[in-house]
Amino acid sequence: MARERLFKAVNAAHGVLVRVTRGRLGGRAGGMPVLELITTGRRSGRAHTLRLTSPIREGSTIVLVASRGGDDRDPDWYFNVCANPDVRVRPSGEAWQAMRARPATQEERDRLWPRIVAENRWYRGYERKTERLIPLVMVEPVT
Repeated sequence: MARERLFKAVNAAHGVLVRVTRGRLGGRAGGMPVLELITTGRRSGRAHTLRLTSPIREGSTIVLVASRGGDDRDPDWYFNVCANPDVRVRPSGEAWQAMRARPATQEERDRLWPRIVAENRWYRGYERKTERLIPLVMVEPVT
């Protein structure tokens, strides 16, 4: 429970930093671009805004990692996008975009995960901390 409160507090503080500096600070974390994601709560139906890093973009597809810092549970936002895939995304310095999120296929994960952990030590560490398979989420433009 304390860890959950810490995640929420850090996310809120990061949002304030980005807003106050109009994106000049807080647009990157761990060497990766930060984006804002709005999901719809699977139980509440309410909008939830959070900031996540995006280690890879493939064309117009944004790849997100549902790592939850290496916790043994998937993050709430992952369950939200599985239940309600229509999301809104705002990469740092860009406009809000309507997009659709979906879990990566096993083939996509097998192809992308080695790149992600090779380029980012955080995810390598998260993988060592947990026994679960950390999901990847593909966020694609709505066509």
